[in-house]
Amino acid sequence: MPDNKLKINSLLPEFHLPGTDGNMYSSDSFSNKEILIVIFSCNHCPYVQAYEQRIIELQNEFNENSVQIVAISSNDAVKYPEDSFDEMKKRAESKNFNFPYLYDQSQEIAKVFGATHTPQVFLFNSEKKLKYEGKIDDNWQEPELVNSRYLRDAILEVLNGKDVSVPETFSIGCTIKWK
Repeated sequence: MPDNKLKINSLLPEFHLPGTDGNMYSSDSFSNKEILIVIFSCNHCPYVQAYEQRIIELQNEFNENSVQIVAISSNDAVKYPEDSFDEMKKRAESKNFNFPYLYDQSQEIAKVFGATHTPQVFLFNSEKKLKYEGKIDDNWQEPELVNSRYLRDAILEVLNGKDVSVPETFSIGCTIKWK
């Protein structure tokens, strides 16, 4: 498990990963975006499943603002076959993901980010500097009872040229399943 989590203001690490849509994506694929949000994800984790619709809604809400969400699965697909690339493709299609869902088979990208959980969010501004890291909001089980929308608030603050008032939160969820 990595202990080198990216610090606030760290630069976006480079990545080159296949997407479930058949395209290859790199960190440069999103260079025209004001905000890039990388969410470490997977198929089997109940925390991720609980957030999928909220992630889709966030992408819809901020699509006009040049905000791009990218999900990356780094789980060991041998021990967790439901997290295989083929299963990722099925999930992205069945859930109508409106964001790229990428496969980090080697787990190198998760290690470079210092990701430990699913879902775990890394928000980068137009200068590709990390401005927020942590969880999406404060209630994974009951969306209607959310009080703090950490990721949404961070998006709005960055879009408005402000410092993120809560730049880090503790990610809750499943741990990344290492090889």
